[in-house]
Amino acid sequence: MFLRPESLEHNNHTIHPDLRLTSNHASLTVDISIFEEHIQTKRYTLVKNSKEENKFINELIETIREMNTENICNENVLDQIVQEFASTMERL
Repeated sequence: MFLRPESLEHNNHTIHPDLRLTSNHASLTVDISIFEEHIQTKRYTLVKNSKEENKFINELIETIREMNTENICNENVLDQIVQEFASTMERL
């Protein structure tokens, strides 16, 4: 098992040599923290085939086209893109 040094799980493990039994492998327990996060949700209703619906769809398509998703190299970049998209959705 390999853990990245920068991860929260690094150094949060326990090796149990007393549980080895007949093999030469020791059991390993890894504690992984999971944080609860509140996500605010809202609902809006648009009338089907209305001018407002068409405008929303066109702006949404344009927003998605403008998103730069070519180089999502880490979690921070992904989080930034998701936040920008959420802000744009809120504005729309």
